Amino acid sequence: MRVADSADSDATSPQHAGDEDPVYEVAAGWVARLSSPDATESDREAFEVWRSSDPGHETAYAEMDALWRKLGNVPDPRQRRRTAKRLAGIAAVAFLCAGLAHQLGLLDRMRADLWSGVGEITHATLADGSRIDLNTDTALALHFDETGREVELLRGEAFFDVAPDPRRPFVVRGNGLSARALGTRFSVRVDGAERPVDVAEGRVEVMAAGGSLQVSAGEAVRLSDGERPSVIRADSGRSAGWREGRLVFSGERLSTVLAELGRYRRGRIVLLDPGVGERRVTGVFDPRNTDDALDVIAATMGVRVTRLPPFLALVGSPL
Repeated sequence: MRVADSADSDATSPQHAGDEDPVYEVAAGWVARLSSPDATESDREAFEVWRSSDPGHETAYAEMDALWRKLGNVPDPRQRRRTAKRLAGIAAVAFLCAGLAHQLGLLDRMRADLWSGVGEITHATLADGSRIDLNTDTALALHFDETGREVELLRGEAFFDVAPDPRRPFVVRGNGLSARALGTRFSVRVDGAERPVDVAEGRVEVMAAGGSLQVSAGEAVRLSDGERPSVIRADSGRSAGWREGRLVFSGERLSTVLAELGRYRRGRIVLLDPGVGERRVTGVFDPRNTDDALDVIAATMGVRVTRLPPFLALVGSPL
């Protein structure tokens, strides 16, 4: 089900580029998205729908695409009077596209040996026999040699099934945290989550700002601002769930659920009402279809979901 209101039409009314029209921001986003190596046929189809829906979209995209192509070119001297304005536009596009490159993980993927796209869950077997499951939008670099096996988790979340090798410790590093394993199965997440490490089997030595911990099977590490890391009970259903293509929630805040769904979605889910975000959600969702999850939440909780294609979904007060 799609719940819409007047914001759908207001968000895309054409204006002049110099008026900070959001249409030009969306157009710049399309330029960056379609230029990325992981742009899909679905992206191109969605873009064509957006571009053909309003003549102003075609104009905005053409201008942003032209500015993108002119980055680094020397301005024509005959256009000096327009140089300052043009350079300001180029700078704005460059800034926006740089932010989008970070948001889309392009820089991390350039450094990575293994990566997954947004909404994808992929699997890999390493040369030493260890297996890795990569959650959505994850990138990692491998640094293996004769004395050690180090994984640099650049973004996202991964589950590691480590092949034993006492002579070469297996260490995962990322976001100021390291997890050292000796033949074990565990997950690490580096997006600032409160629980960055879950251990499914064996033991893991975790080092983070403020201390070092020994974490055993069925336990997790909890990190809170201003507090030392602590060991708590792990949510084994959550870790197993995403690896099987399921997102499982039991009495979680709606704000938490929306943040988790947002990891599997290109663009953003924005919660407009913090009060609504405190309501509790129990359910199982398919991470490959976040639109369906939003529809179920809207129908069962009576909240309003407004989509502003192609990148934004707003979740607001009850209908």
